Amino acid sequence: MSKKVQIVEVGPRDGFQSVKEFIPTETKKKVIDLLVASGCRKIQATSFVNPKAIPQMADAAEVAEYVLKTYPNVSFYALTPNARGVENACDAGFREVSYVISVSPGHNMANVRRTIDESFEGLAAIRQSLPDMKIVLDAATTFGCPFDGKVSIGQVVAYLEKARAIGITIVDLCDTIGIANPRQVRAVLETVCEKFPEIDFGVHIHDTRNMGMANSLAAIECGVTRVSTTVGGMGGCPFAPGASGNTSTEDLVFMLQEMGYDTGIDFAKLLETARFLKENVPANYSGHQMNIAPSQCVMG
Repeated sequence: MSKKVQIVEVGPRDGFQSVKEFIPTETKKKVIDLLVASGCRKIQATSFVNPKAIPQMADAAEVAEYVLKTYPNVSFYALTPNARGVENACDAGFREVSYVISVSPGHNMANVRRTIDESFEGLAAIRQSLPDMKIVLDAATTFGCPFDGKVSIGQVVAYLEKARAIGITIVDLCDTIGIANPRQVRAVLETVCEKFPEIDFGVHIHDTRNMGMANSLAAIECGVTRVSTTVGGMGGCPFAPGASGNTSTEDLVFMLQEMGYDTGIDFAKLLETARFLKENVPANYSGHQMNIAPSQCVMG
């Protein structure tokens, strides 16, 4: 079990996308400033999607220009749902993107209006046209789907075989609706890590049913060293009914550092970031640390 865990902060994308009222671009930049100051070194800064589908991401190019010029030593990347999104991210200066394909057919159709095979065909074409672009495959609904119900380990394996066939080597297993449990997380990871040793697996666990921390820890205890979270625990998938909230970055950092893990993040500064966010952005928050008196938020 590794003692070092990389926290991937996805709040500026997954957290913000669920907020209906447009967040001023300067506020988004300020939140990213605070995240960087707290020690976050891997941040999903925005998403290149159709603004008609998610108006909150209409300023993606402006956010990209700011973060890439201001913080050259921080690893920023963007979410992209299709070839146009990848091209726009590339034009904006990103050299790493996350590309979403769902494990369940129903969610993939609701999310991008494509079958899973069509999505993989599109991803293969992108890899050919942009061979230098680093692609993290977000395997949405790995643990369950709001449309299709339970997702079997066999479905996950078949999905990853498609990914391997086109040369994907980085995959984030996503609990899009927060339906997973620790036993399931362990079973999935034990299987896929054995069958696909060449793939670097991370997890992105939602906290809809208050199991985000337990499921994230289960993944870490299976050897995962990359975990995606959102500051304040904000967020949720717009195309997954009932999905609300992500695992809170500050809650997970507090727990891991208390357990002796190295996250590289200054908890006190991260907590300040969460509180700034809650004061300035009206959203759904699932984080607990921001509600505790400052005198009680002391690392052991």
